[in-house]
Amino acid sequence: MAADRWTPESWRAKPIQQVPTYPDAAGLVAVEKTLAGYPPLVFAGEARKLKRALGDVAKGHSFLLQGGDCAESFAEHSADNIRDFFRVFLQMAVVLTFAGASPVVKVGRIAGQFAKPRSAPTEKRGDVELPSYKGDIINDIDFTPDGRMPDPRRLLEGYRQSAATLNLLRAFATGGYANLENAHRWMLSFVQDSPQSHRYRELADRITETLGFMRAIGLDAEKHQELRATDFYTSHEALLLGFEQSMTRVDSTTGDYYATSGHMLWIGDRTRQADHGHVEYCRGVKNPIGLKCGPSLKPDDLLRLIDVLNPEDEAGRLTLICRFGAERVVDHLPALIRAVKREGRTVVWSCDPMHGNTISAGGYKTRPFERVMSEIRTFFAVHQAEGTNAGGVHLEMTGKNVTECTGGARAISEGDLSDRYHTFCDPRLNAEQAIEVAFLIAELLKTERASQAPQVHAAE
Repeated sequence: MAADRWTPESWRAKPIQQVPTYPDAAGLVAVEKTLAGYPPLVFAGEARKLKRALGDVAKGHSFLLQGGDCAESFAEHSADNIRDFFRVFLQMAVVLTFAGASPVVKVGRIAGQFAKPRSAPTEKRGDVELPSYKGDIINDIDFTPDGRMPDPRRLLEGYRQSAATLNLLRAFATGGYANLENAHRWMLSFVQDSPQSHRYRELADRITETLGFMRAIGLDAEKHQELRATDFYTSHEALLLGFEQSMTRVDSTTGDYYATSGHMLWIGDRTRQADHGHVEYCRGVKNPIGLKCGPSLKPDDLLRLIDVLNPEDEAGRLTLICRFGAERVVDHLPALIRAVKREGRTVVWSCDPMHGNTISAGGYKTRPFERVMSEIRTFFAVHQAEGTNAGGVHLEMTGKNVTECTGGARAISEGDLSDRYHTFCDPRLNAEQAIEVAFLIAELLKTERASQAPQVHAAE
């Protein structure tokens, strides 16, 4: 039907949520036209490779580790910050791979995660009411009329920073930094005296011993790409559809449309209406797509969204990122799993233990670490009970030594939050807490694998 024909701009005819109003409409058109002529940030072949890897996750053969900043900041864009994030991510991945005995698909919330949906369109301080801060790619965190005005020129800065970040990440991933022989060197200095450090050092020692054995039998890391390099992908929420449309390209080898702003895009819990613009745009690009699933999502609505976003039931195409809150997982997740299982649909089930566990404490937004851990445990337990795979985790995290989430091995208290509360948006796990999460998931993965292993009975 003609009404179902998709084009990169067909989203413009649909209702839409969370998109800013730009006073300079002509300036926005000019910027989007400029972006349309820029080189792609990622390539279609890379997105296809990620989709194949996520297909293995959907089958229970590997695990998705997705994480990064709540919202990237223009001001904090530095090589050191990118390196430290990547170091922690590598540590988490090696914990999951070695301790959890599971291949890991590595996807960062990075090189494009600049925009954020907000619960209210405006913010009021005293008698002054201004537009809410929606991320550096839209407006400024400074509470001033000029700062909070959406500015299309920020889209160009977002592109430039994404390109620079991707360039450095590719160098880290393939230039030797990700070599497993560097596992000891990945540890950040402030984690050295952490209660988690000895666990990681023991694991790194085991890796070193294993690599030594491999060298002794003639398998040298320098000669084996899989030991000295890694595949690392980028992702962000597809919130600014004008930007995404400008970065949409036709793949010369297949004739298909791909979003070249990132390898994977996701649709937020506030913008997942099946007949609205964000779902319309994402249904037409061939990238892997994520869908945030919150407490208000009903099973029938989820099935409708799956039909729209993955009508051919392609493995690796759709990742369901579940964000309920620790106390509500058992009330909502089983019904969604049963509906998807009943219809025989192929999806990756991933746990976002951050967004449903945000509270206020001492004048700060925070996330109690025990609630984050509790949601992950419950997510795994529900999947085990339903006979399905807990396929991934989606975290807001940083390589910086921040005090934004309470709890963890160092028992960050409400009073500690003001020490190093640096986030522009939502609270993030620091490096130490992120590694602690990785060890928990590794243990859960081992338990899951053991329960799925075929039982061998001795002959009577």
